[in-house]
Amino acid sequence: MDRPTPSEPTPPKTLVFVVTEDWFFASHFLPMARAAVAMGLSVAVVTRVRDHRGAIEAVGVRVVPLEDERSSLNPMAAGYAAGQLASILKALKADIVHCIALRSILVGGTAAAMAGVPARVYAPTGLGLLGARSDAAGRFARTALRHLIRGPLATGRTRFLFENPDDARAFGLDPADTAVTIVGGAGIDPDAHRPAPLPPAPPLRVAIVSRMLWSKGIDVAVEAVREARAAGSPVALSLYGAPDPSNRRAIPEETLREWSRDGIAWHGPTQDVSRVWAAHHLACLPSRGGEGLPRTLLEAAACGRGLVATDVPGCRALIRDRVEGVLVPPGSVAALSAALIRLAADPEAVARVGTAARARVIEGGFTEAAVAGAVRAIYAELVGP
Repeated sequence: MDRPTPSEPTPPKTLVFVVTEDWFFASHFLPMARAAVAMGLSVAVVTRVRDHRGAIEAVGVRVVPLEDERSSLNPMAAGYAAGQLASILKALKADIVHCIALRSILVGGTAAAMAGVPARVYAPTGLGLLGARSDAAGRFARTALRHLIRGPLATGRTRFLFENPDDARAFGLDPADTAVTIVGGAGIDPDAHRPAPLPPAPPLRVAIVSRMLWSKGIDVAVEAVREARAAGSPVALSLYGAPDPSNRRAIPEETLREWSRDGIAWHGPTQDVSRVWAAHHLACLPSRGGEGLPRTLLEAAACGRGLVATDVPGCRALIRDRVEGVLVPPGSVAALSAALIRLAADPEAVARVGTAARARVIEGGFTEAAVAGAVRAIYAELVGP
């Protein structure tokens, strides 16, 4: 009697992340990659490779280089990148394409269509300059983007992953729609970011940890602190971060040096944000808009520091005014200065909003574990049993 031929093992399904920069994936999305690997998926990241290949590969993920300048507005360059990416997706036999940020959605969605990959996850990490602009050109661009991403680039197996409900609505989607998932940004590990005792005061020590971009409102913070000092309030401002050479909104280094000569401490980039927050009382991010959910605010909140930011999408998804910190109108030097003056005079309030900020991270779905769980559910649905 012939023995039955053993069946061939089913190969794992393949998930391909598409993201413009390796540093961005390494700093924000490794927990998602680890979660996918733990599910038994074969995972690849297609990105522009610079200095972070090793960090990505260390979690069991393949890295595939693709040169695509994220700041380029040249449609021919985007089309060429999409063609290259389509060939990569076919070679990898992609089952799911997870596109991170708007340019990757446009290029990756086009490539997925060319490669015949219907299962797609579109994850805008904020609307960037398009979200911050309120003029007719900005409104037209958002409308065109919405129709493109929800029209030709979408399939019945496309899922949308947003970091705040405002962005979902900007795409004309109901946050409660079954194709939409709202997550707490990229999530944060609260065990890796623990509170330290607040430093002595005065002065009230405020820090911004961010890329040095005009869109982040760094100049607004500088002027607000100058006004607070002129009013006799003891406020100190430290800036941690570097200009982004690939971003047209980068603040020139000479400007940052001029601010430093004028009493604002620019320290350049940091690799130890917990140490930064241990030396400061408050985190500030006076963004002009376009945020997804800023990781810098999550890190500061996990470290037990109160948050002062603008009332824009992303920031207001985390901060409740006068609970975890203070929300002020975007671009308002006077409102930000008044908030800093008020907090400098009330150390108990500074401590209270810091405690509330950490609780918000842990209890509000902003942890890595919560975000990874939501993403796993999407992948499981798309790949099936």
